[in-house]
Amino acid sequence: MLTACAPAGDSDSPADSGGPVTLTVWHYATQDEQLDVLDQYKTMFEENNDGVTVENVYVPYDQLNSKLISSAGAQTGPDVVVFNGAEASILALGGALAPMTEQWDGFADKDQLPESVVHIVEEETYAAQGYVSLLGLWYNSDLLAEIGVEPPTTMDELNDAMDAAVAAGKQGITLSGRPQSQGEWQAYPWLTSFGFDYADPQAEPLEEAFTMVQEWTETGALSKEAATWDQTVPFQTWAAGNVAFAENGNWQLGAVDDAADFEYGVVPMPLGDDGQVYLGGEGQGIGAFSENPDVAWNYLEETYFSPEGQQIALTTAGSLPSRADAADDDAIAADPILAAFASSITDLGANYPSTAVPAESVADQQLSVGQTWSAVISGQTSPSDAADELIDTLTPLLGR
Repeated sequence: MLTACAPAGDSDSPADSGGPVTLTVWHYATQDEQLDVLDQYKTMFEENNDGVTVENVYVPYDQLNSKLISSAGAQTGPDVVVFNGAEASILALGGALAPMTEQWDGFADKDQLPESVVHIVEEETYAAQGYVSLLGLWYNSDLLAEIGVEPPTTMDELNDAMDAAVAAGKQGITLSGRPQSQGEWQAYPWLTSFGFDYADPQAEPLEEAFTMVQEWTETGALSKEAATWDQTVPFQTWAAGNVAFAENGNWQLGAVDDAADFEYGVVPMPLGDDGQVYLGGEGQGIGAFSENPDVAWNYLEETYFSPEGQQIALTTAGSLPSRADAADDDAIAADPILAAFASSITDLGANYPSTAVPAESVADQQLSVGQTWSAVISGQTSPSDAADELIDTLTPLLGR
């Protein structure tokens, strides 16, 4: 299907003829802050590009992929697509995105964005992420002071701190063990911390990670109820004040002041040398049948991928910039929480989903890992059995 699509645009497009251009941007944003970012991008781009009108078009999240692919089948569709970055392969293989390899290779600032936010399918660049969502370790400063420990920087320090919390009658950590993609998202840092890699899946690091997590539930550091929690419930549980740590994301920044009645902070996930965290969030690409692909690229370059555009997303919606220079901005450096998340982008960041997982297998891979992660937390299976069974499931999915 990649080769079935005609190149986006032609020499008779309105952009080439010098006439007025309407640039359509399909998105699924619903929050006021996200919509405000889109409005500011529209204003900024129109002011800098005479004759161009940006039209932001809302498409519900659960309809976006199907509408994009069906539109591509009819050789129509938007100029710019803002989509779930984890689904870049699905949209590229479905013919909904135009390759932007040439534009990306010629982008003077491309080295400012880490490879982990660039989506490449079959050696073609199809999208990048102007901002990211990722996990960090939230901590209750008051509780840590009470039990006499510092925010951890290693797994050993984390485990010692959780033991101290349990000894004081508290819990150690909250996280999501939901048996689907959310569980896999939160399992990934711990699995990779022990050396697990989808490019070369082995049972031993899985067993080590699963053993550690089961020890958490056996000591009471982690509630077995986490086996069913999505990412909202564990944060609310931590915010109640009796848990030392929460594995959760930067998207909680807007809610934490109202939720937590104590001093708090964030450190990067305290992982082993191989540990990584996924870089989630929206990807931005060019529609496969855009009539104005050059204008579409200019829009991306001047908004989502520019320092100014990423600053707008940060200050308006709290979105973490993916650019290294934007991440060094004073607004981030002066905020310890933002700085902790920002440092993780370059130090720990990984493509989401893993580039080692074939696009057609992503949904099954995430479900399988999420289900196993949940079963380990609940105690339904032993670490060794869970590791062996998961490898058996993953092997054909990964084409091994």
